[in-house]
Amino acid sequence: MQTQMQMLSQSHFLSLNPRNSLPFSSSNSGVCRYNRRKILSGIKSFPISGGIKLSSYRMASNCAFRNQVQIDDLGVDESELDEFATVSNKIADAAGEVIRKYFRKSFDILDKEDLSPVTIADQEAEESMVKIIQENFPSHAIYGEEKGWRCQEETADYVWVLDPIDGTKSFITGKPVFGTLIALLYKGKPILGVIDQPVLRERWTGLSGRRTSLNGQEISTRNCSSLSKAYLYTTSPHLFDGDAETAFSRVRSKVKVPLYGCDCYAYALLASGFVDLVIESGLKPYDLLSLVPVIEGAGGIITDWKGQQFNWNASAGSPATSFNVVAAGDKQVHQQALDALQWH
Repeated sequence: MQTQMQMLSQSHFLSLNPRNSLPFSSSNSGVCRYNRRKILSGIKSFPISGGIKLSSYRMASNCAFRNQVQIDDLGVDESELDEFATVSNKIADAAGEVIRKYFRKSFDILDKEDLSPVTIADQEAEESMVKIIQENFPSHAIYGEEKGWRCQEETADYVWVLDPIDGTKSFITGKPVFGTLIALLYKGKPILGVIDQPVLRERWTGLSGRRTSLNGQEISTRNCSSLSKAYLYTTSPHLFDGDAETAFSRVRSKVKVPLYGCDCYAYALLASGFVDLVIESGLKPYDLLSLVPVIEGAGGIITDWKGQQFNWNASAGSPATSFNVVAAGDKQVHQQALDALQWH
């Protein structure tokens, strides 16, 4: 618990103080570490303490942009991508205003058909997000966790995939590791992803062909060459059933530290270089697709358990397919995790 809370505190400190080194001890020699270096931010250089990586440090060199979709290859203009990013910030801002209004307050909790909880905050936040998208991009389709497909057409080149509160159970219990997830697909490929933590006011933004940022500061994953040195996160061991549980246990037995209970925030920590591996099962498109540009733009790798990249050709009749996910900051750990999962 102490290690987990230190990770959360480090990430929050960086978002508020992006040009400062962290005030935490760096004595844990087992962590995948950085040597003391000077790094550049704009035109200024400044030292960084060993063992803790500032978010603007270079990507892990052995996996930079390995799987990232390039905008030029898709036929999307850079100016269009800038516009999408601007609107995505407005979408996240709108959802955050709703969510903060209800956080750690009393409200009714309903159960959906799959028995997962939903709150008035989920519903109001999604509506606020949809309103902004429809005002700015009326021809774009929307697929939200709460209301599904919204578009007069059966298909669309551009589809916004929304999860207003990923980690509703954490939200209900007052734990700020939930997040608002925003993805934009172009012809099935995620070209924009946002992970927003509205209580801590941390926002990770990933754009195809560009570096991922946390509150405007470029970030990267960290080097970690072995599962035996890796810190692994998953939301809960109860995510896994049957063969998936057996496969996950093979990875869990090989890592340095397995941790639980971080929802989408675990992927954000991985992109920021504090976590090495995240493995989960049964994620829906709205849980997953926003993570892809964030992880890849930070130099990480995110695939299914067979090593395949994620695409989703959403339409009015698309089922919310479930996916198994493995995300890593280093390609060596990613491959070792795939080998241990043995998912064929």
